Amino acid sequence: MEETLTQLFAFIKEIDKEKLIGRQTYLTDGMRKENDAEHAWHMAVMVLLFSEFANEKIDVLRTISMLLIHDIVEIDAGDTYAYDEEAKKTQKEREQKAADRIFGLLPKNRGTFLMELWKEFEAGETPEAKFARTMDNLQPLFLNACTEGKAWMEHGVSLDQILKRNDRTAEGSEVLWNYAKKHWIEPNLEKGRIQRGKDL
Repeated sequence: MEETLTQLFAFIKEIDKEKLIGRQTYLTDGMRKENDAEHAWHMAVMVLLFSEFANEKIDVLRTISMLLIHDIVEIDAGDTYAYDEEAKKTQKEREQKAADRIFGLLPKNRGTFLMELWKEFEAGETPEAKFARTMDNLQPLFLNACTEGKAWMEHGVSLDQILKRNDRTAEGSEVLWNYAKKHWIEPNLEKGRIQRGKDL
């Protein structure tokens, strides 16, 4: 038992590094950018509140678990900005290598469980994974809308890029995707905070 506990606490210490991984999305006050751990916490709460709007019935705990661990790999792989096409070319390889190392710190049964959750999220095929990915896409859209498109404008993000990034967002929740388009994307497009491309 003591050896197991030692391994578990070593893992807990290692994932504290997730708090150091910066993202490109600003907090709602626009003063600083969020980190991966804050991003994960925010989405976990969102699942608790919005699960009724999922297209299919979901296991809430499994969905939250997926979101809490899905970015742990960025401790090694770093955050890949949603609109950085060059970095995306090596993202899968970097993240798989990180998953092997980090989940490998755990006792085998627990490491396998987290690896399976991570792979389920990446595949995006189960109802839980679809909804988790919807949360992962909507949360930064929401923060961008709250900050009047601050990060969008800094990076010169276009409507085409946003739509491409969100081409599967409706698979988890059509209701939430339609809300996001109406309340976050369209107003910022009209105000010039998102560069124009094809119509919504």
